[in-house]
Amino acid sequence: MPAVTESIDTATSVQGCLTKMAIEPDAPARYVLRAGEHRLELNACLGKPLRLEWTGAIACTHCGRATRKSFAQGHCYPCFKKLAQCDTCIMKPELCHFFEGTCREPGWAERHCFQPHVVYLANASGLKVGITRASQMPTRWLDQGAVQALPVLEVDTRQQSGFVEVLFKEEVSDRTNWRAMLKGTTELLDLAAERDRLLARLESGLANLRERFGADAIRVLDDSPLSFDYPVLEFPAKVVSHNLDKNPLVDGTLLGIKGQYLILDSGVINLRKFTGYEVKVSA
Repeated sequence: MPAVTESIDTATSVQGCLTKMAIEPDAPARYVLRAGEHRLELNACLGKPLRLEWTGAIACTHCGRATRKSFAQGHCYPCFKKLAQCDTCIMKPELCHFFEGTCREPGWAERHCFQPHVVYLANASGLKVGITRASQMPTRWLDQGAVQALPVLEVDTRQQSGFVEVLFKEEVSDRTNWRAMLKGTTELLDLAAERDRLLARLESGLANLRERFGADAIRVLDDSPLSFDYPVLEFPAKVVSHNLDKNPLVDGTLLGIKGQYLILDSGVINLRKFTGYEVKVSA
């Protein structure tokens, strides 16, 4: 994935296929729109007109072929069906079937699934639990629009993180209310206290998982909570979303950026949802 620190276009108009915005955890977070090979610094566009127009073309982010519909955030249907990163176990790691010999791409799984993962608590629209590769912190939380996050446990594999997350979901949600997140009214939480409460309530279930995978396979972390700030001039009182499939033109004044959403005076748009869509962007 291209880094935020790559050269940024000075042109006010770019065209290319969207990938998710790159984010640097500055104060506030620094966003870069990526359209093909082009990069546009979005923080500098705050308070100014911004126009996105879908050309009607979609390209698969894996193989590059043209597709009439995007699957799993930017894939053509053949790639969606054959790639391990599009399998059900990516969303539900506890369903991993690697050891059954049916993984779509064993080599890919060995590189991505058999490495340390972190089970965390975050606060984007309220308390939630989630999992991510250790190497993806804090990007994962910024992508979600979290204002707070706290790593709680480290495990050896993605499947193990899935089992731990299932356990935590008995007590706390694993979802973000994106509309509430975009209204900017999320109250701050004592994540350390929530961590201690949940670890105590789930002690028996965690002991069972350690018995299954090994005493050192699930490790409690002693990290401090992190907080995040986003470049927002004004939060929407009512969240209305743009959809390029229904209206290929998004036009308005850029009021903020949070998670993978642009907040305009005309509505909000989740750019990650339209990965692979070719757009013309004018600022």
